Amino acid sequence: MNRPNYNPDILSCLANLSSDEVFTPPKLVNEMLDLLPPEIWRDRSVTFLDPVCKTGVFLREIAKRLDTGLEKEIPDRQQRINHIFGKQLFGIGITELTVLLSRRSV
Repeated sequence: MNRPNYNPDILSCLANLSSDEVFTPPKLVNEMLDLLPPEIWRDRSVTFLDPVCKTGVFLREIAKRLDTGLEKEIPDRQQRINHIFGKQLFGIGITELTVLLSRRSV
């Protein structure tokens, strides 16, 4: 099947694979993150831990929201990204593969 301009999210594809590990689809992750108070994304002191990283989709989507939310407080994008990844996002991978997937995703 050849569909022009079709570029699926690899994390969505992985979520549909069957295995012993359960991969959360990005759509569900965003629905869950939408339940958090909006001001959380503007708080540079909040930290997030994904204790069972697989694809890194939770950390990726959280990073996107923090990047937008912290624009006023940390105007320089590189400093903002360094702050987010150095001080706010943490993950624990359960296999070597999931660690690599998580690192690549975020």
